[in-house]
Amino acid sequence: MFSSSHVLKPFTYNIKIPPGIIDKPDNHILRTLSSMKGQYYDQKIYDEMLQKEDALLYEVYEKIVPEIPGELIQGLSIVHFGKVGNEYFMTKGHFHSVLDTGEFYYCLQGHGYMMMETPEGEWAAEELVPNRAVYIPGRWAHRSINIGNVDLLMLFVYPANAGHDYGTIERRSFRKIVVNQDGRAVILDNPRWIAP
Repeated sequence: MFSSSHVLKPFTYNIKIPPGIIDKPDNHILRTLSSMKGQYYDQKIYDEMLQKEDALLYEVYEKIVPEIPGELIQGLSIVHFGKVGNEYFMTKGHFHSVLDTGEFYYCLQGHGYMMMETPEGEWAAEELVPNRAVYIPGRWAHRSINIGNVDLLMLFVYPANAGHDYGTIERRSFRKIVVNQDGRAVILDNPRWIAP
């Protein structure tokens, strides 16, 4: 899309809430239930749900810039509401390929958690509500989880050269999961987690 001689010019765009889209996105990513194989604790319910429908769990709209140091990719993340068993809809989660790069999220709508973890297994979870921002330092994997009953919408910004490492999380999962117990979100140990 961009050549090495391309000079990026300032630009603006609007975020429409609802429905939760940005003007003229350069990229629109759709992640369905089938893309989350091995990530939900209750694999029996996961398989049963997948046989009925490959439900849309989340979407990402991006504004693309050259993937070089100094530039920033930005966009909108939409995690739809629902559960697999008693575990909430969530994103795949990832480390950055350039491990020391951070990311910024700003919650526009909904209620959720940002689950985070270092390569060594240290973890943190920050609650997401409208007008709350979360900064994810370099070296922290991150996953968005929607614990509400409306779509969780978040603006994000990260270094354009950061890249995505989904494979590590696909292999070992996150140390903690968020489940619905008696109508409220509870953070529990993940029995599927593989320690580093």
